[in-house]
Amino acid sequence: MNMHAPGKFLAVAFVFTASLGGCTTTSMPAQDAAVRLRQQADAWDRAIVRKDVMAIAQNMAESFRQIDSQGNLSNKAEFLTGITSDKLVIQPYEPEDVEIRFYGNLALVTGTTHLHGTYDGKPFKTHYRYTDTYVNESGAWQVVNVQTTEIRE
Repeated sequence: MNMHAPGKFLAVAFVFTASLGGCTTTSMPAQDAAVRLRQQADAWDRAIVRKDVMAIAQNMAESFRQIDSQGNLSNKAEFLTGITSDKLVIQPYEPEDVEIRFYGNLALVTGTTHLHGTYDGKPFKTHYRYTDTYVNESGAWQVVNVQTTEIRE
C-alpha cells in the first residue's frame, strides 16, 4: 500500500463519502431515492470515522475503484485496508455543495469537503472535490467508483 500521503484514502472518506445535502431532481421517486441515498451515505461517513469495516464494505460494490488526487487506483480491499489503518484518524466531517443526479440505475454524487485528522501521528487538513458513482442493482445502491480532486487553497 502506498501511503506516502494520507490523501489516497482520505479523499474517499467524504465519498462516501458524502452527506448528500442537495438534489437536482424534481420527480417524487427521485427525491425519495435521494433521501435514501443521503441516509446511506451519511451512515457510510460515520462508519469510516469509526472504522467499522463491515459497514464500510456493505456500501461498496465488489468492483469498487477509487482514483485519488494523485491518480492512484485502489480496489475495494486496498481501500478498506487504508481507510481503517491504525495510523489514520479522521475527524467527523460534513460534505458541502452536494448535488445528486440520477441516470436510471446510476447516481452521480458530487460535492466538496474539508477533511482533517492525523496520519501516523501527524496532523493533516485537506480540501477535496469528489464524484461518487452509485449503481442500484436489485433495489440496493452501492458505490462503484470514487474520484477525488484536491482543491488548493
